[in-house]
Amino acid sequence: MPNYQAITKNDFAHLRWKRFDSYRFAAQDAVAPLVAQELARACMSLPIAFIRQNEAFIPAVLQGFKPGQNLLVAPDGRWIGPYTPAAYRGYPFALAQAADDQLVLCVDTDSGLVGENEQEAFFEDTGEPAKPLKDVLSFLRQVRNNRELTPGMCAALEAHGLIVPWPLKIKTESGEQAIQGLYRIDEEALNALDRDAFDALRQTGALPLIYCQLLSMQHIQTLGKLAEAHAKVTSAPASLDTLFGEDGDTLKFDFH
Repeated sequence: MPNYQAITKNDFAHLRWKRFDSYRFAAQDAVAPLVAQELARACMSLPIAFIRQNEAFIPAVLQGFKPGQNLLVAPDGRWIGPYTPAAYRGYPFALAQAADDQLVLCVDTDSGLVGENEQEAFFEDTGEPAKPLKDVLSFLRQVRNNRELTPGMCAALEAHGLIVPWPLKIKTESGEQAIQGLYRIDEEALNALDRDAFDALRQTGALPLIYCQLLSMQHIQTLGKLAEAHAKVTSAPASLDTLFGEDGDTLKFDFH
C-alpha cells in the first residue's frame, strides 16, 4: 500500500527523490481515470469507457479485461502503450486536501524513490522548493483542476440519456465472459437529440468527450491482441511493442 506523507521542509530538507523508471506500480490497474484535456490524445490509441466512481460517471482508459490486469505494462515494467494517462505521470507524488481545505503536496515514501542519495532535491539550500518539485506541483494542479470539470460533462451526458452499459465479452477457456461496469455513448440516442439538447451539451463542453469515446472504441481489438500476446510472452516482452506503431510517452509533466 502507498504511504503518502505531506512534504514539509522540516521532514524532507535532507531527503531527495528520483523519477520512476518502471510502471510496476500501475501493473494491476485495469482502468485509469482520464481528464478532459487528455482525451484527444488517449482516444487515438486506447479504448475509453465510462466507469462509476462515487456514484458519478468519469471517463477512463481501459487497460485490461479483468481486475488486477494492466496489459499496457510489460513484464519488465515498461509502459508499452502510445499514450500514458496523466494519472500516472505524477508518481510518486499526489495532492491531498488538508483539514483547512488547502492542497498539500505529498509523496509516497514507500515507493523506493525517496532517500538521502537520490538525484533530485526536495528543497534548495535557501529553504525554497526546488524547481523539479515546483514542476510536479504545477502538473498535479493542472490535472486536479481539469478533473473537477470532467464530472460535470459526464453528468450532462447522463442527464440526456447518452451513457449506457457497454456489453463487452471476452473469450476464456471456459467460454465467453461478460465484462461488467463499463459504459459507452449511446450513438442512437445521440443522433436522436433535438437541437436544444445538442446545444445544451455543447455549452457544457461535453461534445469532445462524446466523440473521443466513440472514436476510441475501435481500439478494443488492439487490446484484445495485446491480451493474446501477454498470454504467450513470458521472457521476451519486447515483442509486445510491435502491437503499437510508436514508442510510449516519456515521463513529462504536461498534457502534450
